[in-house]
Amino acid sequence: MNERIAVLGMGQMGSGMAARLSEAGHDVVGYDVNARTGADLAARGMTMARSIAAALKDRAVVLTSLPDPAAVRAAWLGDDGLIAHAAAGSLCIELSTIDPGTMREVGTAAAARGLDVVDCPVSGSPAEARQGKLVLIAGGTRAAVDRAGPILSLLGDTWRYTGDVGTAKVVKIVNNMMSMGNVLIASEAFALGVAAGVEPETLYDVLSVSGGRSHHFTKRFPNALKGNFDPGFKMELGEKDLALGVELGRTTKLPTPAASMVRELYALALAEGYRGRDIVSLLAMYQAWSRRGNG
Repeated sequence: MNERIAVLGMGQMGSGMAARLSEAGHDVVGYDVNARTGADLAARGMTMARSIAAALKDRAVVLTSLPDPAAVRAAWLGDDGLIAHAAAGSLCIELSTIDPGTMREVGTAAAARGLDVVDCPVSGSPAEARQGKLVLIAGGTRAAVDRAGPILSLLGDTWRYTGDVGTAKVVKIVNNMMSMGNVLIASEAFALGVAAGVEPETLYDVLSVSGGRSHHFTKRFPNALKGNFDPGFKMELGEKDLALGVELGRTTKLPTPAASMVRELYALALAEGYRGRDIVSLLAMYQAWSRRGNG
């Protein structure tokens, strides 16, 4: 059954998911607060609306893919937002990486208006969003998640149920804490191995089959060895997700000293000029430090 779907937030991930759903035969309209983004996507053939109200007109399914909690609150709770304009009974799927408190806040407000809410952050790259190969983490009532199932199955062939609204955001935050730490330690260790005299290609060949490897090491370091730091996941998003993890630790009164240190190093990478680059450009930062130390 084809659905009439609105996607709010048409950045790299949102536009990739919108294109995937459109290709699968659904009637998809997008909206982005950035007018230039909207114009660029419209020029490439995507149907775009000029307001949230226009995007939601006659739509039974709404997806939101937004950069931070403030953007989610604005899109869901604003006077011209999703909750104000979505038809009763609409299915609303929130795909962003934000704190669980914000997710519960918007979810409660939406449920009070008779909307079905699914908390569903995703793991993967924009290319994987476009190909329907994301990993999805879904929270909400079983009925709402089951209703969303056909949409989720188009976006990713791996998805897991976590419990009530908000629990999926918790899982995504701790997953990203692990991922960002993996990439940082791998970058530091790899730069050290090269500085100590091992050829980069040889080092990668050995480490990629050794016990220290990780998913992100084998996924991202081949590009880094070619000097390709085009963003699959931007440095500033990594720093933002680490900050969410540290804040979650603060609210639950659990110290997060390792994540706090990792966040500081991501913030340092931003200060060193790696904003807009992939998180694996941490390797480039360590390589630059190595050259300075040997200069």
